[in-house]
Amino acid sequence: MITGSALLLALLEGSVGAAVLALTALGLSLVFGVMRVINIAHGEFVMLGAVVAWWCSADLLGAHPLLGFAVALAVAPRIVGAIAIASDWLVLRRINYDPERTIVATMGLLYIIQQGVLMVYGPDARPLEPPIYFRVQFPWFGYSGYKLIVAGLALLLLGATWLLLSKSRIGLYMRATQLDSETAQAFGVPVKRVYATVFALGAMLAALSGVLIAPIRGAHYLMGADPLLLSFIVVIVGGLGNLRGTLLAAACIGIGEGMISVLFSPTLSKIIATLLVAAVLVWKPGGLARGAAT
Repeated sequence: MITGSALLLALLEGSVGAAVLALTALGLSLVFGVMRVINIAHGEFVMLGAVVAWWCSADLLGAHPLLGFAVALAVAPRIVGAIAIASDWLVLRRINYDPERTIVATMGLLYIIQQGVLMVYGPDARPLEPPIYFRVQFPWFGYSGYKLIVAGLALLLLGATWLLLSKSRIGLYMRATQLDSETAQAFGVPVKRVYATVFALGAMLAALSGVLIAPIRGAHYLMGADPLLLSFIVVIVGGLGNLRGTLLAAACIGIGEGMISVLFSPTLSKIIATLLVAAVLVWKPGGLARGAAT
C-alpha cells in the first residue's frame, strides 16, 4: 500500500532528480541541436565533475566541505570545458563534425577519459560529505536540505543558461548556426568558434551536475553511464535538438523515474523509461515536442 509519506518522499526525490537531469540533458541537447553531434562522452563529463568535487573536498583542501564544494563549482566546469575545447580542436574539427565519425570519435573520448581517471583516481567509489547538512521537517519525516539546495541550484543554472542563449551575442550566434550554419557563416558568424563554445558549454553543464550529485551519490570512474542513458532518453523523448522539449521531458521522466524508484524499484523505472523511448520512436520519431520552438 502506498502511503502519503511514501508518495511525498517519492515526489521530492523525483523533483531533485528531474532538476539535475534537466541540467545534464540540456548540455547534450544543445550540442546536438547546434552541431548535430551525438556526444557519447557526455556522461564522462558528469563523472569528471564529480571526481573534481571529491578532489577539491578531500585531497586539495582538506578543509570545510562547503569550501571544497564552492571551489569545485568554480573549478570543475573550467577544467571540463577546457578538455571539451581541446577535444573539439584536436578531434571533432579534424573530421569536419561528420555525424557518423563523431559518434566513433566521442566513443573513443569516453574510453580515454574513463581509463585516464581510473589510472589517476583509482577504481574505488569515494563518498563526499555534503557541504551543508540540515533537514527540512515535513509532516511525516525530515528530508535532506542539501538535496533541496541541489534542485534550487540546478534550476538557477538552467535559468542562467536560458539567459545566455536568449539575451547574449553568443546565444544569437548559436541560434543562427543551429538554423543554417552556412548562411550564418556567410553573414560573419564564426561557426567553428561557435561549435567549440557549444561543445564546451554542454560539457560544463554536465560537470556542474556532477558536482551537485557527488555528495549524494559519491564519485566513481564508471558513474557516467546512468547520466548518459537518461540524458539520451530525455533528448529522444523531447525531440533531438529541441531545448524546450528536452526540459519538459526531463521534468516528466526525472520525476517519474524518481517516484517509481522509491515506490517500486530502480530497475522498473529503467524498464519503463526504455519502453517510453521505444514508443516515441515508433509513433513520434521526431519527439513529443516536435515542431515547438527550440
